[in-house]
Amino acid sequence: MSFAEVMEELPRFTVAERQELLRNVLQLDDEGLSGSELALVEQRLAAYQADPARAVAAETMAERIRARFSS
Repeated sequence: MSFAEVMEELPRFTVAERQELLRNVLQLDDEGLSGSELALVEQRLAAYQADPARAVAAETMAERIRARFSS
């Protein structure tokens, strides 16, 4: 299957299939995530899925980081 075909099919994947795909891709990296890092990602994903309204927009998070670390 070509990359273009994978990208075309990706929206049809279930959440579980996309998560499995991501885990497999990360395992291909030399470093990859450690077991504890992967557990943290999965924990945060589960929290988001349980209450998406609590998510913070990327722009808001960037502003908070800039404010915290700017001199």
